[in-house]
Amino acid sequence: MARIGRTDLDVFPLCLGGNVFGWTANEDQSFAVLDAYAAAGGNFVDTADAYSAWVPGHVGGESETIIGRWMASRGARARMIVATKVGRGPKLQGLAPKTIRTGAEGSLRRLGVECIDLYFAHADDPETPLEETLGAFDALVKEGKVRYIAASNYTAPRLAKALEVSGREGLARYVAVQPHYNLVHRGDYEGVLADLCEREEVACVPYFGLAKGFLTGKYRKGVKVDSARADAARAYLNDRGLRLLGILDNIAAAHRVPVAAVSLAWLLAQKGVAAPIASARTVEQLAELLPVANLVLSKEEVEVLRF
Repeated sequence: MARIGRTDLDVFPLCLGGNVFGWTANEDQSFAVLDAYAAAGGNFVDTADAYSAWVPGHVGGESETIIGRWMASRGARARMIVATKVGRGPKLQGLAPKTIRTGAEGSLRRLGVECIDLYFAHADDPETPLEETLGAFDALVKEGKVRYIAASNYTAPRLAKALEVSGREGLARYVAVQPHYNLVHRGDYEGVLADLCEREEVACVPYFGLAKGFLTGKYRKGVKVDSARADAARAYLNDRGLRLLGILDNIAAAHRVPVAAVSLAWLLAQKGVAAPIASARTVEQLAELLPVANLVLSKEEVEVLRF
């Protein structure tokens, strides 16, 4: 287990991404994945009020609803740590206090819970003063509707400013950050943001941990993959990507684990990372991720993957 920043949240080293629930995985498939994840000791699920508003006929919140129904049917609420987000819903854009309040009430209802464990600002909102945004989050914490707050898609300067405002005003403080970060996309986190997170004890929970599926190793030249993200994943099939896949293949073979587990283990070895996020629409896909819980790469393996 890993600790989220300065909190008492002890999480499984793989955060299960809920973006596929209600999108590429229907409710029965989603329940099967959640069952398998929980059976393996998993306790950390990430979703958002915006999932899956991009699907025709959906309005957002479908993923939260499925997770809520699963927890209720399995009596699983007490053992799960649920993260959700506000600020990118179809009718709830930005981080104005009214938006945060409305978003939280909707998420609580769909999840069927009295308190959200980790509530993320889905993206920065430079149009709303940080004092107002953090004040709204702080009110939810004081009311017992949110345990901890966090920031997704924040730059280092904005995160630093938010932490300064929280300290100065005595408001709830961001305890985690959720950046786009993986072996083929490192610039958003490494450097200034990583250093800030380490210094301020802010946990990193990276999304797109498998680069939209590319880092599972299933995308190869001449191989057709049936996935909603196939085109985005194939964008990495360049000379660098092919070289990386070769190194991942060798390390995976040495440890007798899937390539996806090695990709996620590399993230876990990075500064400040508590649990990478990865999604699975089938139990078989999840099985390729779960070995990360017991996989520790050597310093040499971690470094050879960094080029």
